[in-house]
Amino acid sequence: MAAAGEFAEWAEVHGNCYGTAIRTLEECRTNGVDVILDIDIQGARQLKERYQGGVYIFILPPSYDELRRRLNGRSSDSDEVISRRIDAAAGEIRESRWYDYIIVNDQFPRAVEELKSIVIAERCRTFRVLEAVTELFDIGTAD
Repeated sequence: MAAAGEFAEWAEVHGNCYGTAIRTLEECRTNGVDVILDIDIQGARQLKERYQGGVYIFILPPSYDELRRRLNGRSSDSDEVISRRIDAAAGEIRESRWYDYIIVNDQFPRAVEELKSIVIAERCRTFRVLEAVTELFDIGTAD
């Protein structure tokens, strides 16, 4: 799919390849579905360069110690992979400055509420609803 240009974004992360199919995003957009992608900074940069209208949210653990604890708790990666991920985290966190929002996931229920609040607020952005409002109230647009 990568060679055929069928991914909106893709990257190799910690030895694994991940990607988001263009077709999936287009289907969601056509159906008016909000899409939340769990992607790394490489994929987010690719999307930001290629598509307009995305909202970029960086979710951080409260500390490196907590990040290590969470990664160890998954029991899915070797110690070597966890160490690489911790080392890479500093560079990834520096990249958070170009995201639209940052959520610190120190208390999961609060982090979920913050994410929901961002989605709700972004749905109300003028440029997202102006066309519907214009048609509904027959007000036209002023340039």
